[in-house]
Amino acid sequence: QVHLVESGGGLAQAGGSLRLSCAASGRTGSRYAMGWFRQAAGKEREFVAGVNWSGDATYSTDIVKARFNISRDNGENTMILQMNSVKPENTAVYYCAADPNPSSSWYQGYEKYIEIWGQGTLVTVSS
Repeated sequence: QVHLVESGGGLAQAGGSLRLSCAASGRTGSRYAMGWFRQAAGKEREFVAGVNWSGDATYSTDIVKARFNISRDNGENTMILQMNSVKPENTAVYYCAADPNPSSSWYQGYEKYIEIWGQGTLVTVSS
């Protein structure tokens, strides 16, 4: 299977930006849909965004779409979550995930189908 490592988390001021990266290694020759989930303290894991293997289809809530952007570079085996205009409520551990179905459409609750996870990266947004 593929191994996922997130980076780019840290501290940000409200209104600022963060760029989260997910680097894939191992069986990167296989096709994987990829995406991001986040989990704030005391809350359920929340779907953030997903992207199919070819990168031409993305999935997220309307709220996420307004400020965040997901993309991937298969040549570099990386996936990016560009977070703009961050808010304190965005504070959470952000997890990279992969799905061997290369064209799967992700949504809230799709984490039940995910077996490949990164270790998570903490994003903290201060007011």
